[in-house]
Amino acid sequence: MTRTPAEDLVDPPAHEPPTTKEGWAAFIEQQPSRIEVLATARLAALTPAERDTYDDARIAHHARLIIVATPTVDQIVNTGRRLVLLNRGTDTARRGLVVTGDSGTGKSTAIKQLGKHHELLARRRRTAPGPFLPVVYVTVPPAATPKVLAAEFARFLGLPLPRNLNQVNITNAVCDVLSQLGTDLVLVDEIHNLNLATRVGAEASDQLKYLAERLPATFVYAGIDVERAGLFSGVRGRQIAGRFASITTTAFAYGTRTQREQWAALVSALEHALRLHQHRTGSLLRLSGYLHERTSGMIGSLSHLIRDAAIEAIFDGTERITKTALDRVVLDHAAEHPRPGAAASPARPRRMPAHTASSGAA
Repeated sequence: MTRTPAEDLVDPPAHEPPTTKEGWAAFIEQQPSRIEVLATARLAALTPAERDTYDDARIAHHARLIIVATPTVDQIVNTGRRLVLLNRGTDTARRGLVVTGDSGTGKSTAIKQLGKHHELLARRRRTAPGPFLPVVYVTVPPAATPKVLAAEFARFLGLPLPRNLNQVNITNAVCDVLSQLGTDLVLVDEIHNLNLATRVGAEASDQLKYLAERLPATFVYAGIDVERAGLFSGVRGRQIAGRFASITTTAFAYGTRTQREQWAALVSALEHALRLHQHRTGSLLRLSGYLHERTSGMIGSLSHLIRDAAIEAIFDGTERITKTALDRVVLDHAAEHPRPGAAASPARPRRMPAHTASSGAA
């Protein structure tokens, strides 16, 4: 059976999360969406089945998160890369990075972009043969014990976990494999799930510290408001604070001209990624103020709002995003009811290119 051009543009579904080596590899290899808006004549020539396939491809395009190179993402990627290089020159007391901020401000997205940038660069420069795994990405489960945390690393690697294995067995196996595979960047997300005020949380924190000492790798943590969660409190917290730089992700502010320009650049980047037949470029940009008010400056909420409205525009056949359509989108509670003073300005204004990826803003 002959495939149509539209069928070639539909991405296969992702089956593995990035917290497995297979899912992470799929994330690394994922390319920007190739879907383009068909000319009117070509669109009219499609059969009903071909039109459905074409629309499905555009829906899949809008469903994927559009990654925008904001100043904060750039800062996290550049800081992380420098730390990796600095840590290659030391065997002890390696430095790390903590990315903290409210939910929906792009923490997970940013550290995964750091991991992707580092892995692609490391693979290009590698000359030695054999297996290679420069980056590991894990999340901290709620109330994680040291054994559970070690098992998350083993699960990423696909190592077997018989019931008779204890924490030491799992940790040794993980460290041996990661050392053999040349891992030099470890991304630990949802770090706020570690409560250092509890015995279990403190022991899990010690487990991470032990892994950092065993592995010749740079550790990057990301979590929601980690200082308030106690990550830097007490003796263990002070050890983390003494070794880890900290970058805070925030909502975009809108008070000054520079802040409004930064927000407009973000809106423009997201608008240019739309694949709608009747949408006029610049119409979302003219709604910048409304979009900021609606999303409270949260990049994750803005992305959701625009992508949801784009998919609905395909469903209802209008093929454009209007303020009325945006009003109908139900957003997250944090965007609709922001904490007072939550929005702050990013680092600097700049033009923001966009591409698509399958990770989420968090």
